[in-house]
This record gives sequence, C-alpha cells and structure tokens, in this order.
Amino acid sequence: MRAVDVIRAKRDGAELSPEQLDAFVSAAASGGWPDYQLSALLMAIILRGMTHAETAHLTRAMADSGKRLDLSDIPGPKVGKHSTGGVGDKTTLVAGPLAAACGVVVPKTSGRALGHSGGTLDKLESIPGFRVHLAEEEFKAALREVGLVLVGPPGEAAPADKALYHLRDVTGTVESVPLITASVLSKKLAEGAGGVVLDVKCGRGAFMPTRGAARELADALVRGGTANGLKVAALVTAMDAPLGRAVGNSLEVVEAVETLKGLGPADLTGLCVRLAAEMVVLAGLAGRAEAEAKVRRALASGAGLEVFRRCVERQGGDPKALDDHTRLPTAGRTMEVVAPRDGFVAGMDAGKVGHAAVVLGGGRGRHDDEIDPGVGVVCRAKPGEPVRAGQPVYEVVYRGFGRLLGALPVLEESFTIADAPPPATPVVLEEVV
Repeated sequence: MRAVDVIRAKRDGAELSPEQLDAFVSAAASGGWPDYQLSALLMAIILRGMTHAETAHLTRAMADSGKRLDLSDIPGPKVGKHSTGGVGDKTTLVAGPLAAACGVVVPKTSGRALGHSGGTLDKLESIPGFRVHLAEEEFKAALREVGLVLVGPPGEAAPADKALYHLRDVTGTVESVPLITASVLSKKLAEGAGGVVLDVKCGRGAFMPTRGAARELADALVRGGTANGLKVAALVTAMDAPLGRAVGNSLEVVEAVETLKGLGPADLTGLCVRLAAEMVVLAGLAGRAEAEAKVRRALASGAGLEVFRRCVERQGGDPKALDDHTRLPTAGRTMEVVAPRDGFVAGMDAGKVGHAAVVLGGGRGRHDDEIDPGVGVVCRAKPGEPVRAGQPVYEVVYRGFGRLLGALPVLEESFTIADAPPPATPVVLEEVV
C-alpha cells in the first residue's frame, strides 16, 4: 500500500480503512515510511479529523505495534489512571496508593515533564534511589507484592506512538483529539489493566484550554477505550490555578506525602479521593458512595501512606524520606513574591506558574533538558484567599540567581488581587460517561 494514496485519501476527507490505518501504524513503528510522509498524514488528520471508528482502530493498532503486558496471573482487579497533565498535579502519588489500599491492583505507567506540565517520573526520581524502570518480571513481582507500581512505559510498549509523538511535537499536530486519544489509550492498553480512570484537565494550565475542548477529548477517550474493551471513567477537572500549593518535583513529593497523612490542601485531597473512588468503582469493588467511604478510611487510617511507603521501598527508594523530608533534594534558597495591596487573590494563571518552575530548572523546554529536583514554587495564597500588602503569594525555591531573575517577572504577572473574592469553582467540573 502506497503512503501517498493513504495521505491523499485523508487529505480529501475520506474515512481510512483498517488496512490503511494498519499500514500507517506499521510504517511508524518500523520506519517504513519516511518522516515527511508520516508527518503529511498527521497534518491531514488534524485538518480533516477522524471518525470514532477510525480512532478506535488506530488506538488498537498502536497498542498492537508493541508488546502488551499480560497481568492475568496477578490476582485482583487491575485499574489504571491517567491525567492529561497540569501544574502541581501530583494526584498519581496520592490516588494510586489510596486505590491500592482499597484492593485495586494499580499498574501505573507515567511520563516526564515537557513544557509547563510536570512529569510524574521526575517527581518520583527526586526520592533518592527510586527506580522508574523495571524489567517485566520485577514489575509483576512488585505489583503482586504491593498492589501498586509506578514506572515509565516499557521500551516495547506502543513503539508507533513513540515515533508519531516525536513527529507531532515538531509538526504542530499535538492538539488533534483523535491522535491524543490513540496515544493515551494505546499506552493504557499496553499496561494490561482492564479499566482506566481519566483526569482530563482544562484551563490556563492545561493543554485543553476550555471546558468544551476538554469534554470533547474526554468523550473521545471514553468511546475509544470502551471500543477496545476497557472500562473507562473520565472526569473533566479545573486547571486554571495550580493543584495544591507545591509546584516542583521534591516539593510535590512532600505535599503528596502530607496529603496521604491527612494534612494536604483541600483541593488536592478532594480530587484524589474522587479519582481513587472512581478506580474502586471501575474495579467492581463498591458502588460510588461506598467506594468514597472506603477511600476516606484508607486516608484516615494511614493505609494509603503505607502502600506508598512499600512502593517506594520495593522500587529502591528511600522510605525514610517520607518522614524526614530533609532527605529529599532542595535548592535551599528562597525568595517571596508578595501582594502589592490588600485584597483577595482573584485569579492565578497555572500556565505561568508552571513556566516559572521550568525557568527555575524544575521542568523541561526540550526532551534532553536536565531537571533540578530541588527547585520550584509554593503558593502561599490561592484564589479566594485574603492577602495583605507585602504578604507572600509565592515562595520561590531557587538555586541560581540568574534563573530566579528569569522566573520572578513571570510569577508577578501570574496573579491578580481584587477587593472581593471570586466565585468558588469546583475542581471536578463534570463526569463523562
């Protein structure tokens, strides 16, 4: 099958056949088409779109382009979790352990930071010794023993997605809903779980800026997952302000641990409880009300924290760092960004806060950038909270003065003060089924 014929078909608005999609995916995985032809088809897809049937088949083909984990020999219901990315989003480190403490088997593969969005793997690697790459048998042994594994995608998983994502990143085709759907779900299918809870974020700190765009993506993910035999639940959640108060790798690990101790911010705690409860429901272990009650008991009793502690230890990390946070990396130098007048924090731009963290060295502008795990931003005031003139809105944790000077103007532009508090906005905006 000639690449140019497939490109022309999609360029002219045709629905691609399963055979055409299989040829495209096979060529991406093997290098059978040159990058310029793969890129041409990606551009045709973002311009012409894809039907739900096309998206479902593309997802399946991408998952089948590599190895799928077989977890059938591990007892218990397997449910994964995925977030579309945001600022201060450390929910995997809280919701995963809570769900596992309630009997869900959680095989969780995650990614690294790119742009303003933080990466779970980078957060985990700020724990001394923590290994995010495990061989398959070690992966299964840890999952069987702890009920939770937090790793990077196996090298054999969905190779077509790796090739296509690189091209999408450099050809302006990242925002295609069908391509995002196939990318996310192919990796979830490769994980070997029977279900997945999706956290689709919208707002200034999310890749989907509007609620409508996030709903469209959530709907596509639910349809695509269901068509491929997955049980799927999707939440559309707010990402205008950072989630929680900590932005930065080791800072977010501390906040996640404190949340598992019952001391976390209300927005982070509430969302993690909801996500974990959805995982319990998908696992078939309880109805909605009972599932949330089980999760809250796991939080109050410390059972979720114990699962996370065992996960850290099993994957080579220092479990003492969960109690003695001085064992985690820190840049050690701090500066405050203060309110210019009395009033209330009326708005906060999570995208700018995330960008400031990247400037400080806590994120990546490119795939090969090194991350400083000890820098970041702590939100000392959040939208709706009162402040006095000179009171800190942010505490900046920095290492290099030059990087600090680059981050300060971004942070100073990232919040507004008003005479009255803004209307309260829930974190969970809607559920898509």
